[in-house]
Amino acid sequence: MAKIETPRPIRGTQDMLGEQALRFQHVVDTFERVRKLYAFQRVEVPVFEATAVFARSLGETTDVVSKEMYTFEDRGGDSLTLRPEFTAGIARAYLTEGWQQYAPLKVATHGPLFRYERPQKGRFRQFHQLDAEVIGAAEPAADVELLVMADQLLRELGVSDGVTLQLNTLGDAETRQAWRDALVRHFEAHRGELSEESLDRLQRNPMRILDSKDPRDRPVADAAPSIDDFLTSEAGAFFQAVTKGLDAAGVAWTRNARLVRGLDYYRHTAFEFVTDRLGAQGTVLGGGRYDGLIENLGGPATPAVGWAAGIERLAMLIECPAPVSVDAAVIPVDQQSELAALDVLSALRRRGLACDMALKGNMKRRMQRANASGALVAVFVSQAGWARREVEVKDLRSGEQSVVSDVDEHQLDVTDEVYARVSAAKYQISRSHWFVEPGGEAFLTGNAATGEQ
Repeated sequence: MAKIETPRPIRGTQDMLGEQALRFQHVVDTFERVRKLYAFQRVEVPVFEATAVFARSLGETTDVVSKEMYTFEDRGGDSLTLRPEFTAGIARAYLTEGWQQYAPLKVATHGPLFRYERPQKGRFRQFHQLDAEVIGAAEPAADVELLVMADQLLRELGVSDGVTLQLNTLGDAETRQAWRDALVRHFEAHRGELSEESLDRLQRNPMRILDSKDPRDRPVADAAPSIDDFLTSEAGAFFQAVTKGLDAAGVAWTRNARLVRGLDYYRHTAFEFVTDRLGAQGTVLGGGRYDGLIENLGGPATPAVGWAAGIERLAMLIECPAPVSVDAAVIPVDQQSELAALDVLSALRRRGLACDMALKGNMKRRMQRANASGALVAVFVSQAGWARREVEVKDLRSGEQSVVSDVDEHQLDVTDEVYARVSAAKYQISRSHWFVEPGGEAFLTGNAATGEQ
């Protein structure tokens, strides 16, 4: 019989287990916690949309639409595209699902996105992002809210050191048009000094020349007119309100007058949180105000602002979190007591305790697994003991062991005893490190005796 060849993973995708999966999940969990602190609702949108959703929102001439989207025709003949970003799908849902009634709407989500581009460090063809949006709020306070939320997320992930918030204004429609015209005149006067890519952008997206990485373009780009020369008084006041809000919230920022967004529907605030720890892939979170997007999708003029962050990039920056801890290990002493042990295991889990039981092996091997899992307590169930409605409970740190008798049909005595022992063990650990309520959140505490943190 011919050997079956195992299919290889698709280039630009990844399988995660162990440390990589722990880092990924920690980023997501932290985001979910911060999202709730800022009262952002969780939203879900489809993984694929009608191709027009992204073509209209990202622009037919952008690299994403022209080169990077996964677009296909389904069996009904419709052109569909795997989502390359979240904002367009959320904007479409805002219009088609009647979410206008909730404006201003604060929503957040996370999940996989798809772009056909060259895989490299921190960049994949199936990648994952965090996303937060405020739709229907024209006030600078919405921009501030999102930026403060992003800053807190990075702080709680422990990656804020070495990360700088770069901020710019793109002005209002009047400002943007006047600045764009001035840029075109400037770049046209220096066509012979520009790279081929920038010459192409000059026709399609002249603002993008400002952030060109080609050394041939830098002298011309650096000498280009500044947007500040064209800011209307209203646009200037908007940007000032954003910066004052950040100052009041204690969020450090720096002005980057060359930070741009090429699409016409972007207005006012543009921002990126940039790190010096990822080389060329330095942006870990970015966004801006896109007041014209929903109008591009056929809706009324609607102010909106949002940001996105790559989960993989953030995961590369964080310390690896501890593996999932086990409160208690249930150990059947013999094969005949496995069903009784499963009964006890279920009762403990219903109580909210994280529990495990090795699926096979003798008592010695199951005990080894319990120790390897970091369990605080072991519960021994034997056939003879269960016949007397007894189990043994052992504190795996102190070695103290006791018998729980008169176990009722709901095992309340067992769960009470194990819960108490787990709580006591975690309290001892907390005196110099962390306190974790069984089944609950983790809180950093000081040493009970010395008061040290």
